[in-house]
Amino acid sequence: MSDGTQRWRLTITGAVQGVGFRPAVYRLATRLGLAGSVRNTGAGVEIDVEGDAAALAALREGLAAIPPPARVERVVLEVLAPSGACDFRVVDSTAGPGGALPLPDLAPCAACLAELADPADRRFGYPFISCSQCGPRYSLITAPPYDRERTAMAPFTLCPACAAEYHDPASRRFRHEANACPACGPQLEFCDAGGGPGAAGEAALAAAVALLQAGGIVALKGAGGFQLLTDARDAAAIARLRERKRRPHKPLAVMFPGLKAVGAVCRVSAAERALLESPAAPIVLLDSREHVRASTGRAMQEMQERTRMSSQTLSDALPATLAPGSRRLGVMLASTPLHVLLLTRLGFPVVATSGNASGEPLCADNAEALERLAGIADGFLLHDRDIVNPVDDSVLQIAAGRAQVLRLARGLAPLTLPDDGDGAVLALGGELKSALAVGGAGRIVAGPYLGDLDTLPALVRFDAASAVLPALAGVVPRRLACDAHPDYASSRRAAADPRPVIAVQHHHAHVAAVLAEHGVRGELLGVAFDGAGLGDDGTLWGGEFLWGDRAHLRRVATLRPFPLPGGARAAREPRRAALGLLYAAFGRDLGGVTLAFAPAEQGLLLQALGRGVNAPPTSSVGRLFDAVAALLGLSQVMSYEGQAAAALQTAAETAPAQPPYPLPLLEMASGLLADWLPMLEALLAERAAGVPVAVSAGRFHATLAVLVAGVARRLSAARVALAGGCFQNRHLLALTCRALRDAGIAAFWPQRLPPGDGALAVGQAAVARWRHNHEEG
Repeated sequence: MSDGTQRWRLTITGAVQGVGFRPAVYRLATRLGLAGSVRNTGAGVEIDVEGDAAALAALREGLAAIPPPARVERVVLEVLAPSGACDFRVVDSTAGPGGALPLPDLAPCAACLAELADPADRRFGYPFISCSQCGPRYSLITAPPYDRERTAMAPFTLCPACAAEYHDPASRRFRHEANACPACGPQLEFCDAGGGPGAAGEAALAAAVALLQAGGIVALKGAGGFQLLTDARDAAAIARLRERKRRPHKPLAVMFPGLKAVGAVCRVSAAERALLESPAAPIVLLDSREHVRASTGRAMQEMQERTRMSSQTLSDALPATLAPGSRRLGVMLASTPLHVLLLTRLGFPVVATSGNASGEPLCADNAEALERLAGIADGFLLHDRDIVNPVDDSVLQIAAGRAQVLRLARGLAPLTLPDDGDGAVLALGGELKSALAVGGAGRIVAGPYLGDLDTLPALVRFDAASAVLPALAGVVPRRLACDAHPDYASSRRAAADPRPVIAVQHHHAHVAAVLAEHGVRGELLGVAFDGAGLGDDGTLWGGEFLWGDRAHLRRVATLRPFPLPGGARAAREPRRAALGLLYAAFGRDLGGVTLAFAPAEQGLLLQALGRGVNAPPTSSVGRLFDAVAALLGLSQVMSYEGQAAAALQTAAETAPAQPPYPLPLLEMASGLLADWLPMLEALLAERAAGVPVAVSAGRFHATLAVLVAGVARRLSAARVALAGGCFQNRHLLALTCRALRDAGIAAFWPQRLPPGDGALAVGQAAVARWRHNHEEG
């Protein structure tokens, strides 16, 4: 060894475990003639390497070129005395302080798909094939660092052939912790509706195929949890699934055998195709073609008969009952090798919805699924690899020209955002669409969607995730952050914890999540439109304009409030929101408008409104959407959250561009007040005149977009952050962004994070860390 030898210790943090990073470092170091070692640690990857200065520099530069899914976030270099190492090795991992990023599960890569379909390959038809570029990661890991003994693969001992790959630097399965084959890895099993044991291996897959071909419902154990599958062409099977799952109207996602099949049903842009084919393999909302239409009466009967008798890959039409009243369909491609095998044999699309009953969390354990999905599924396609961290399917759309996450889950979560705040914090999110976030070590890690916290199983899952996410992110939270509403289950969990708690106002958290995602600094105008959240004054907010910086926002404008008769029940019945709106505008006679109530029920509600009993005032744009949908006859009582708003959006998108209704901004002592009364009067006049519903729906959307731009102009805002669940409405988002752009105002909106409550935890973590900075400063 020459006198010019140097020795470096490089500590790398980022997405560097379970992605083939160590093998890539090994190959790079060996090619450069360097000696030393590489290992996983609790913090990431540690490289102890020595050689000449030029080769060391080339190694460091080459780290950034290691291809995705690997991602280098930070490299710390320490110079050491040379040790005389003569070769380069991958050595055993060491536990220690955290910092390594947990990686999301990834769909099978092209190389694995080729092996899966190759009769000459020893993994031909094996449903658990994977390599360093694909397969399960987050759903498998029990603790960092990412090594086989700390994953659900620990019980499966590598056979000689797999072990040889594992130790071969030339193999893409070198140090691949989930490596397996039919001889040593997980296996399939099929059970009947009663949970009785049935076929195994290939026979299990064949049994599931036969059941789906016969119109049955199969509970399939995927990478992150169970899905309920049935023939997407079969209206009768869809009806049975809806009845058993207690999901009468909410749209169902459909998994297709391939893009050609998708294109026969939906229009697919280049951007949407890229999402469908991405390693995340999410559900993508697509516009349906003309033949995805309402199928009723004789047409429905003829279509059912045709799909039963047809041998085509895809039927001529899919039943409208997949997404009642919607112009869009949630579409996905195979996300695991098991799905690939199943769809290849079926040759037709299947409904692929979450494996749970309505209102319950996703099933992930075999015994749990056999118990909770009994009475829903006609058969179970199981496997013996545990799901350590359950994770549902992600949902995305293209909105305002960008990909937008609506549900952050499999393939995308955990998601890491850089953050220059301070302090280690666990943020607990809200009540609905729950998700967690952990802040520390220069970043915020957003956990996957957990669901609503209104059942005991959901709370059990939430508590488990509250322990797991900080451990995987390598953060020991010293504080908690939660919503300011004291009655949320997450807030009650925070109150019972001995650590200090920072309560963050609901809409401040919404806006802060957008600022954290985009790295925005300085003061701006935040716009938070959603269903409801507890405001600083104790009332229900939801149509808010907030001014300030990342740590502190103040309300500068809002929507004129109106009462919600029945309180929380009004969130499920748009007719109640309409009643409150009309009462606030016209008093007891409601302006002569007839609503969808029995006379006695309406009378009782009017009495309650008159006395101010259980009729909380709200400034919610979400409830305004509900009220308008009810007044236009689109929705009176909802079976799922957002149903009325979705119907209003669908109607608006069928109309040409419309001028806005009048919506004046009034100067009040507390700030600007957007007065909806002139808009309501104009809308009711159109209704009485027989103006098409789509026109009125279009004008309503345009009104809100113009309102945002108008407030921004009045306040001389140069930048606006759009937040809250109402901005998952792609029509509203596009109109608002256009209005802001026309006014010369920069707009930021949720893209990698959901617009709704799924991003609250990130906003809470950001506010808590930014305030800590401010207080310390």
